[in-house]
Amino acid sequence: MSELIVIAFDDEATGFELRAELVKMQRDYLIEMEDAVVVTRPAEDDIQLHQAVNLTAAGALGGGFWGTLVGLVFLNPLIGAAVGAASGTLAGRLTDIGINDDFMRDTARALPPGGSAVFVLLRKMTADKVLDRLQSFQRRGRVLQTSLSRQDEDRLRDALSGDAAPVPPAAPPATGA
Repeated sequence: MSELIVIAFDDEATGFELRAELVKMQRDYLIEMEDAVVVTRPAEDDIQLHQAVNLTAAGALGGGFWGTLVGLVFLNPLIGAAVGAASGTLAGRLTDIGINDDFMRDTARALPPGGSAVFVLLRKMTADKVLDRLQSFQRRGRVLQTSLSRQDEDRLRDALSGDAAPVPPAAPPATGA
């Protein structure tokens, strides 16, 4: 089951920094994300979603390719490419995978103007290592919403606030005499 985590920041840049760090953690196999979106609120009435993947552009590219291929069959690749790109753009615009856009816009209304939030949909994570990697975001972010258990949510809040108790070092192996 996937877990939703929303972390808010008072500035826009930190949201993008966190998403970049999450991508690095995914490359290091510490987390497995379904979606990661940065939502910014440049002004009181303006909420912008910065999706990791632009589905509209991807749809246009894929549609253009398939349209050209079909157009070659009917000896008119330009019309085929145009129709394919248009239908791919429409399909990409209507496709919403991951976190619901309306939910993100509604939740982002709690952000101050100039602020940002990172919406992350996680499949799996190695919690202790992820929390260690979030050290650079201490005192910069706050948990806005999660679907984590109360205990895990508290651990995340503590890690972001800087109040987390240090993890004791592992005990050395016992030696037999």
